[in-house]
Amino acid sequence: MLDMMSFAATLLPAAALTFPDVSPALVSIDLGFLGLGKFHLRWYALGYMAGIALAWWYASAMIRRPRLFGGTSPLTKDQLDDIMFWIIVGIILGGRFGYVLFYMVPYQFDVIAANPLTIFKIWDGGMAFHGGILGVTIALILFARRRKVSLLSIGDIAGVVAPIGIGLVRLANFVNAELYGRHTDAPIGMVFPEGYVRGSTPPAYNWETGEWVSTGFETARHPSQLYESVLEGWLPLIVGSILIWRFGALKRPGLIAGLFLLIYATGRTIVENFRLPDSFVEGLPDWITMGQLLSIPMWIGGAWLVWNALKTKPVAAD
Repeated sequence: MLDMMSFAATLLPAAALTFPDVSPALVSIDLGFLGLGKFHLRWYALGYMAGIALAWWYASAMIRRPRLFGGTSPLTKDQLDDIMFWIIVGIILGGRFGYVLFYMVPYQFDVIAANPLTIFKIWDGGMAFHGGILGVTIALILFARRRKVSLLSIGDIAGVVAPIGIGLVRLANFVNAELYGRHTDAPIGMVFPEGYVRGSTPPAYNWETGEWVSTGFETARHPSQLYESVLEGWLPLIVGSILIWRFGALKRPGLIAGLFLLIYATGRTIVENFRLPDSFVEGLPDWITMGQLLSIPMWIGGAWLVWNALKTKPVAAD
């Protein structure tokens, strides 16, 4: 007689892919001699750090070539170093408070009411990309006004370097077996561990044993994190880079920023049809998800930026 796990396995598509047995941390260092326990250098954190470092490198490469902007770079090296700090603050504050505003206040207010300090517990998870975009936008506006630089031009720089971090962090989501997709019988379907370890992040990983925990009833799902990495990260990076280096798109301030918003919103809207919606989000029509709803302002803002950039003449070299 088959046990329940064997029976569940027979329900899986024959061609389903197996989730790679990779630790959520690159390395784990025991700091017990300092009374600090173990330190885990996680892929998720590395995704953010590498994304920021590579974004700075790519932005530096562009501002060193004034011809890309029509003769004058919008930022000096020192200004670029300063704006990266502003952007990091915008990502962290915007991402967290966006999650609180979009998800916790409407759907998990009881958690906030029980412990208001939960709002600040970033380490427990909960960052909203759309909130991060809003935070970065506010940071760019404040920086541009304070330093008297072109908002549209620094927005273009951000629009082509931001996808690097997005692509890397979505890959980290995949390694963490989180934000996976809906059930599928397609050959590309993957069986993710869906167990639960109390207090663990990611929830299906046991840090004590170093093993992923499964329920035994998992079925194949879309690896939607990989779809998002491509459509929201690498695609806008490639398209933006080609337009900048081959067609001089930075000479039309706002064009790259607008295209990034449009490509991201399109990719997110498509992937939401494969990504598993948050279980606690209720009250939305079946034909739209929260991610698609929050992408609408990006469609509007991106379309306006592209239209505004194309109706004006490109910046000419002095």
